[in-house]
Amino acid sequence: MGQRPLGGANELALEAARIFVEESLTDYATAKRKAAERMGLGTRATLPDNARVQAEVIAYQRLFGGANYVQRLKRMRTTAVQAMKLLAEFDPRLTGGTITGAIGQAHRVQLHAFPDKAEMVDVFLADRGIETKESERDFRYGDGRVESVPMVRFDAGGIEVDVALFEPGQERRAPLSPTDGLPGKRLTLAQAEALAAQPVETTLHLS
Repeated sequence: MGQRPLGGANELALEAARIFVEESLTDYATAKRKAAERMGLGTRATLPDNARVQAEVIAYQRLFGGANYVQRLKRMRTTAVQAMKLLAEFDPRLTGGTITGAIGQAHRVQLHAFPDKAEMVDVFLADRGIETKESERDFRYGDGRVESVPMVRFDAGGIEVDVALFEPGQERRAPLSPTDGLPGKRLTLAQAEALAAQPVETTLHLS
């Protein structure tokens, strides 16, 4: 086989991963667009898929992230467990980069919870003196629907936690992952505890 041409999907994925980490981005689309621009490929360049960029982000962090990366990922996983225990009555699940290890300094812990009413979580946290910010996030599903879900964000010792508030009964209806277009992985508390107990170096291949 011949060599890949410069500026191909492989080089683009590598550059996008570098930009994603070094510029503290949280979405792959922006990183890929910036990579194509900086490599002079224009708007018609064939971009790598998000799964490829995610793999390169993990590889980049393993090579260059050093102790700061390891410590932050450990803190995020520990914080996720603590937050899930706090919100246990709402059956929280862990999702996103805290599982895969594809994180940078701007990433937050991502939880999905299932209260009877969304405002119950706001009241629950307020009663415990925890300040929150409210917003919404759009989630895409396999049937093509896009649904807006309320979300609360709070700070947990320097690690921010986003909690998307789904309706009861939606535990088995996971929205699609923006990485691979498949239903996103959701970890239970027991699974999140097992993840947090593992050395970071042995868990970076989870997807």
